[in-house]
Amino acid sequence: MLLNRPFRLVLMMVMAALVLGPGAAVAEVRTGLTLSSRTLGHRVAYDIYLPPGYDSDSRDYPVLYLLHGGGTGQPDDWFTLAGIDQLLDRMIGAGEIRPMIVVAPDGRRNVRNDVATYFLDDADGTSRWETMFFQDFVPAIEARYRAIGTGDTRALMGISMGGLAAVVYQLHHPDAVAGVAAYSAAFRTQAQLLGLSPEAYQLRYGGLLGPGLEGKDRVNDAWRALTPEALIAGTDRARFARVPRLWLMTGAEDPFFEGEAQLHVALRAAGIRDRFLVADGGHNWPFWRAHLAEGLRHINAVLTRDYGE
Repeated sequence: MLLNRPFRLVLMMVMAALVLGPGAAVAEVRTGLTLSSRTLGHRVAYDIYLPPGYDSDSRDYPVLYLLHGGGTGQPDDWFTLAGIDQLLDRMIGAGEIRPMIVVAPDGRRNVRNDVATYFLDDADGTSRWETMFFQDFVPAIEARYRAIGTGDTRALMGISMGGLAAVVYQLHHPDAVAGVAAYSAAFRTQAQLLGLSPEAYQLRYGGLLGPGLEGKDRVNDAWRALTPEALIAGTDRARFARVPRLWLMTGAEDPFFEGEAQLHVALRAAGIRDRFLVADGGHNWPFWRAHLAEGLRHINAVLTRDYGE
């Protein structure tokens, strides 16, 4: 018998309560929620993980935001494909990481998702996702739920498209984010950008860089603003002098390996501490699932100042 997701979530909570005994604190995942955005002019969907004890205590929590990948990526992937809720349960229960609220916004442009948002602002301003995230989404989430609500208690985790956005957010808004864990961040090289077919370009960059661009026209101001050199030039390097807030992990066979390596080299040359990890694997969920706990340990370290001040 197939069970729909809301029923499965209720069933899991009931089973957890039976196993753990009466009164035991259990986590909860709520899906398909929305909040309004004045910036985008429509509601934005999200899923949320509330840690064990959230409904029975009164304390405030740090918040981790999860940014999904492009193409068919959606917020549910973090729970259905990554199983991050189960991993959080285990790691929080074992005392490996502190309890936290975890939010996965829906970064798709529309139901068809015919042009990726990259969780960033379009070149022509049609959609301003990064602006929306910091002006509308984060304030609304952290008012609706019991969040501590400071830059030092807010973190990001992303894969592929979402990994690139997490890095960009950290460098664009260094005081608003304590740290990021980025898997297979989609930093293409210029050669890769120029090698995309018109159809592949439109799907990936029709909004971010502009529609219908060919050849060197793709290497425009919007593209240059996302190069490591430009991102570094525009950030406050002092924020990164002692703490490796940027945690980058990629597979040795990942198509974005070269772009991420270039990012790491540029960060190091600028005196910005990061952690750059490479392991066997490609650009897929088996790789990301296998290393998800490592990224959560990094997030916990920046939230608890285990890296120092």
